Amino acid sequence: MADNKLIETLKDIGLSENEAKVYFATLSLGPTTVLSISRSAEMKRTTVYSIVESLKQKGLLNIELKGIKQLYVAENPEKLESVLEKRKDEFKNNLPEFLALYNLSGGESFIKYHEGLESVKSIYESLLKEVRPKEDYLVIGSQERWFELDPKFFQSFIEKRAKLNINTRLLFQDSKIARDHKRFEKNYNEQVKILPKETMLSTNLVLTSKKLVIQQLHPPIMAIVIENKSIIKMHKELFEIIWKSIPDES
Repeated sequence: MADNKLIETLKDIGLSENEAKVYFATLSLGPTTVLSISRSAEMKRTTVYSIVESLKQKGLLNIELKGIKQLYVAENPEKLESVLEKRKDEFKNNLPEFLALYNLSGGESFIKYHEGLESVKSIYESLLKEVRPKEDYLVIGSQERWFELDPKFFQSFIEKRAKLNINTRLLFQDSKIARDHKRFEKNYNEQVKILPKETMLSTNLVLTSKKLVIQQLHPPIMAIVIENKSIIKMHKELFEIIWKSIPDES
């Protein structure tokens, strides 16, 4: 069972099934012959020879001469990291094409439902990656209820957002933490306005140029992500109306 698990891990990293079996057999046997590898991996010798060449090219197998014998030696498993890094680089290089397909599929509108705090936190992480310099990041919500869901994560999120050159404007339900943010808004590279005292919000609304996020702040924690230009435009106009209606505090 353990052998199968390790072979599956090698396949997940990017080796073919035969490559995983041959590398695992060679690693287990130590310096060894093709015959021993073929027996251990339960594979024909002719197949093993071709797989050995493939693993040599990937830097995972070497030849050691012992007298007239040619032995095969598995490289340190730490070298598998280079295989993984290569796959990551290939993915990054092709990511623009994947994104183009993603943006084209299903027309111009997307509605996605996220359930659970971890899934909701992943939305915020993606927002930081997607928002571009000088773009808007607009919020209407309860900073207190949002922050207490995971103080460590959201404090880190606020600090990361502060380092971006974006236009962050926040309309907060009145609370101590909201007023603290108002006092230190320049430190966080944001503008804050406090909503009227009677305002009671059970959801947070986040707007960027591409997404509208509506997050429920009470259990069950969930969020809806909408990607639709018309809906985003309308909510931005509503945000501006509210923003302009609240006077700046001195």
